[in-house]
Amino acid sequence: MATQAELEDPLSNLRRAIASSTSPILTTSPDPTSAADTVTDLALATHISFNFDSQHKTFDLATPTRFAPTDQPVTLRSIYFAWLNKDASLPDYISAVQRLNEDLPSGAGGSVQNLAFAQKVELIAWLSGEAETSEFITPLDGAATAAQAESSAAIASGAKGVPAAQNGAAASGNGLRQADPRLMEIYQGERKMGDHNSILRGTKPTDFSQYRKTANTFLRSRPSPAAPIPAAHPHPSPLVSSLQKKHTRRLEPIILLSPSASSLLRMSNVKPFLSDGSFIPPNATDTTSSNLLHLNRVLPSIDATRPLRFILVDSTTNFKPTYWPRVVAIFTTGQTWQFKSYKYPNPAELFSHYPGIYVGWQGEEPPENVRALGRGVLSVKVDKWAGSSAGRWRDREVVETIWGQIEEGMRRGGWGRDGPGMAGQVGR
Repeated sequence: MATQAELEDPLSNLRRAIASSTSPILTTSPDPTSAADTVTDLALATHISFNFDSQHKTFDLATPTRFAPTDQPVTLRSIYFAWLNKDASLPDYISAVQRLNEDLPSGAGGSVQNLAFAQKVELIAWLSGEAETSEFITPLDGAATAAQAESSAAIASGAKGVPAAQNGAAASGNGLRQADPRLMEIYQGERKMGDHNSILRGTKPTDFSQYRKTANTFLRSRPSPAAPIPAAHPHPSPLVSSLQKKHTRRLEPIILLSPSASSLLRMSNVKPFLSDGSFIPPNATDTTSSNLLHLNRVLPSIDATRPLRFILVDSTTNFKPTYWPRVVAIFTTGQTWQFKSYKYPNPAELFSHYPGIYVGWQGEEPPENVRALGRGVLSVKVDKWAGSSAGRWRDREVVETIWGQIEEGMRRGGWGRDGPGMAGQVGR
């Protein structure tokens, strides 16, 4: 059941509509009453209406949302447009933004924001329900936290008076004893101490989620005590309650592919190969594939009960520094220009931190530039393409070898059920 705050929040309504597969309705009126008020073109719409059972909520598309990756709230129109283009490649998405911004001045007006690659990935993951939290989305309870912090700060500064039982303001007929005037003077001169909220937070709400993630990492690694655990306190502290309610997001490992046209594995054919052990040449498949793919795989030594969700990309254009500890494999053809935008442009240093993989043809020796990369790069070979997938049973063996290399690198790098166990690189 949605809370009242979620019912009034446009971002929560959109996420709820996606979860229930209920398409919102674009309208030209804040109070649509007929089909004449509805449109299908986002450039002409001024409002968006959500309908859940008997509940109807309509929001202005220019409404700022809680999604603020650059401390500037993104409008509901930009959010909805990003969701509509969630499967579009980066160039197609940018072109679509430009076309809509050209149409908007003659339609509903305004403009949509072009979200960066990482921002769009975070937003789509949260809207689809794959992630429960996002560093770019302000929590709904932020206003309540701010009010509590301001109240605590006022008490700490002495701006708020003492309780009525202390200030002697009780009426004579209520049975309470009148306070001593001299005692009241002492009370008024006291400096009131604040609670933990005012001391830790001040007058503005502060996001401690990053520190909670660090604390959770250490708490998970602590051994269980030998003595029996005492009964839970009937009134747990706010910090304990917060840690229990908010779960850290499971980090997704990243696999980098070679952008070279000579690579046997590219975005168009890598997923069926690594998922099903079925190799098809990249030029024999759809070349309009996405620039970001997801792939699920169970790695027994990391988590034997849940599959890990891998991200596959062939470009580091929109990489953040925090993404590099999540890289678990780099596919290469040995061409050094591939590494110019990487964290370690020098191949020797790069493959001392990350496992490298080269895929070549059976019966052919790896190129000299691949052999020069050293032991940090695993070289595997697939049978040459004969026009069909028949008889390609060796592909599965090659794929298992590749996954074994990735799993071993992740295990040595300290990967656990929820991500890397330490803030270092994935070592070899």
